[in-house]
Amino acid sequence: MTLPAQNLLAEEASPYLQQHSGNPVHWRAWSPAALAEAKALQRPILLSVGYAACHWCHVMAHESFENDQVAAVMNRLFVNIKVDREERPDIDQIYMAALSSMGEHGGWPLTMFLNPDGKPFWGGTYFPREARYGRSGFIQVMEAVDKAWREKRESLDQSADGLTNHVEARLAGVHAKAVLDKGTLSDLADRIDGMIDRDLGGLRGAPKFPNAPFMHTLWLSWLRDGVASHRNAVLISLEKMLAGGIYDHVGGGLSRYSTDAEWLVPHFEKMLYDNAQLIRLCNWAYAATGNDLFRIRIEDTVAWLLREMRVDGGAFAASLDADSDGEEGLFYTWSRDEIETVLGDDSALFFKYFTLSAPPSWEGKPIVHQTDIQQSQSVPDRDLLVPLKTKLLAAREQRVRPGQDGKALTDWNGLMIVALAEAGRSLDRREWIDAAAKAFSHIGEASQDGRLPHSMLGAKKLFPALSSDYAAMTNAAIALFEATGDSTYVDRARQFIDQLDRWHRDSDGTGYYLTASDSTDVPIRIRGDVDEAISSATSQIIEALVRLASVTGDLDLQDRAWRVAEHAMGRAGHQSYGQAGIVNACALVLEPLKLVLVDSPESPSLVPVANRNPDPRRIDIVVSIGTEANRPTLPGGILPPTDRPGAWLCTGQVCLPVIASIEELERHLRPER
Repeated sequence: MTLPAQNLLAEEASPYLQQHSGNPVHWRAWSPAALAEAKALQRPILLSVGYAACHWCHVMAHESFENDQVAAVMNRLFVNIKVDREERPDIDQIYMAALSSMGEHGGWPLTMFLNPDGKPFWGGTYFPREARYGRSGFIQVMEAVDKAWREKRESLDQSADGLTNHVEARLAGVHAKAVLDKGTLSDLADRIDGMIDRDLGGLRGAPKFPNAPFMHTLWLSWLRDGVASHRNAVLISLEKMLAGGIYDHVGGGLSRYSTDAEWLVPHFEKMLYDNAQLIRLCNWAYAATGNDLFRIRIEDTVAWLLREMRVDGGAFAASLDADSDGEEGLFYTWSRDEIETVLGDDSALFFKYFTLSAPPSWEGKPIVHQTDIQQSQSVPDRDLLVPLKTKLLAAREQRVRPGQDGKALTDWNGLMIVALAEAGRSLDRREWIDAAAKAFSHIGEASQDGRLPHSMLGAKKLFPALSSDYAAMTNAAIALFEATGDSTYVDRARQFIDQLDRWHRDSDGTGYYLTASDSTDVPIRIRGDVDEAISSATSQIIEALVRLASVTGDLDLQDRAWRVAEHAMGRAGHQSYGQAGIVNACALVLEPLKLVLVDSPESPSLVPVANRNPDPRRIDIVVSIGTEANRPTLPGGILPPTDRPGAWLCTGQVCLPVIASIEELERHLRPER
């Protein structure tokens, strides 16, 4: 079977793939038909993996994929497949692991050469069109691969078999279960703490990423064991990144990472998942410290989200590009003259609170950031700065905007729904909870035969979902139940877990696969154990099972969560990196917290205490005074009385005596500062 000798990306549901639909390359999307074509022609596959907000993906596309000479070589020698890593993280993880196993550093664009069976035999990341940066030119690379394919195919096939077996053992291997131990979280937190840059925050060195799973580990360690240095590591990391150029001081929102150790010069793409995790971390930090910096950054980031990232139906877009008008960061950077033109006499006030810097490594206009002193001064003086930012934002809107990847990814939306629901509760912002509910409804309504899509772009939907989609939406449903008290969200959570079990559970009930059982186009069915910028699919599944078990009191589900966690921890022990998410989730399995609150809906006294003391380990269930039907059970099947206000705080199967006063509840829910 062969496909038409032309580019076939125009009708894809990914803006990234659509961006390449005008290339002279005969691109195919990853599909059984494209793999069958490679077998029919007995040609190797050139696999290119990227994403819409990736700067170097755009560079390689412009240099090579838009070039007729390069395209002619690609079309003559290979079956060319283009993958959006956000649409197909399963494919991306398989071939990124293969590249790593070759001893190469990973990154995007990922450029891999596969045999017709989809098994990798060589690869790299970015290749320039002409040889430079110590790298061979792309045409040279392709011709060398073709020569090896023609002259040494048997050897290449053997290498591909060996490499595939290695990747399968790494990403889908079976290992003995591990005993769940409280010390595992402590040990990992201590190791992360030892890597923290005490002066600049984040991990030492450059580039600097937000590293949310690591921050989560440190925060859980502080909440459980009271290790103040672990809390302080999170707080200094947040404060430093929120002062740096990685944070958009005019419009709100965090870029993906900083190229330097000072958080100053970012790659300017903004990802939905980074900002979801930022909102959650800032919410916890605000509750723990009372520092209004964190509240302000939440408010500004949510304002950006609702202004720039909503798509039709109320879900959220995947990302914003780093580039506009062909230049990275152009939309976000300012010269002093530009600021003075917009603000006039008020520019002096602006420069009292903000600094412009253009380090030697940066070729663009200066980047807005704050010194520590400016950051601390700007918090009490926020009202003075709002009109200035409003003027700058209006002026910025006249510029050429960076491209938006408008596809709504189910798992990333799930993360943001949780963040909005939690922050909406903590800061008493009902409109944020409503926005979360609208996004949840839009994604849920896109289901077909009960199955979620993984991605949506307008009317186009990509099925089937991944295990991470069901896990993230289960956690989203429970967060919305906590925020609204609407029990239909618990019903939806059960439905998501049912679908997860049907399509992703392994044969012995010890875990789940990332890809559905009826997906026929993956060379390896991987687990999804490894963290990337967000916690792994496996960790999200464990959290979803624990949280749903806590809400429902389902002991069988709790036992299943424990069994899945033991086996996940057994596999995590063989990972060289990316296991923080599983460790964090297993800490929840060991000590799940459940708070049942009986309170007056008209004038609540206890519920506001819970709302302003968020804890990622805890499930909150609110019951109105006088409720008799559908009361939640405490451990042991006990029904809490509902004739007066009260709170029951339970750890696992053990509950404290009923708490009746605001002060006592505050003491139990608020860690020592």
